[in-house]
Amino acid sequence: MIESFSTYSIAGIGVALAMLIAGSIIDVWKREIHDFFWMGFGIIGVLLVFMNSDVFPHLINIGIALIISPFVIFIWRIGLFGGADAFALIALAVIAPLATFSQNPVTPFTSLSNGIILFIIPFGSNVFRNLISIARHENIFEGFEENRTKKICAILIGYRAKNPKFCFSIERVENGKKKLNITIHHAENEEYCTKQDTWITPGMPYLLLITGGFIIQLLYGDVLLSLFIK
Repeated sequence: MIESFSTYSIAGIGVALAMLIAGSIIDVWKREIHDFFWMGFGIIGVLLVFMNSDVFPHLINIGIALIISPFVIFIWRIGLFGGADAFALIALAVIAPLATFSQNPVTPFTSLSNGIILFIIPFGSNVFRNLISIARHENIFEGFEENRTKKICAILIGYRAKNPKFCFSIERVENGKKKLNITIHHAENEEYCTKQDTWITPGMPYLLLITGGFIIQLLYGDVLLSLFIK
């Protein structure tokens, strides 16, 4: 950042947090965010630059931060996360480029990489749910003929839900037998599961993890990068 605590920096961070928090609430509630939401905040980010008398260095910062754009668009297109997540990261690069209060380094990919680390939370939640079910003597793999490796993968990425909501099915019937379908689900094209008492993987909004990743960026910097340079 050019001026760690300049009015421009503080305003950008405030707008970025407002955007991410509001977007996360909408995403959890509706699982859909209109493109105009991100466009509006992106325009605000551009206007914020003109709070400074010396605009050019800040435009360079934004240009560097926007290096992330082609990468997240590619990830969106192959279905690893939704368009809202890609647009959020692009808007974030415009509004608060390379923002942090820490002395640790950040990159255009920091919010994303920090968010990936937070993916351990849903994995842990799935394992906890399954261990509770096993402790209650529930046969969570009743009717399945699968090897131990696939069962362990299923325990990590999902659980058996009685009434799933905003989730993707990870089971199928093959030759009259139940099988676990451990594959990548396209974040935007896949239909949510409506079948009861079935194995699912939660359709957790990745925007929540991006928001958490950005907050970590502000307070600590880039977690993965700091491990390599210390």
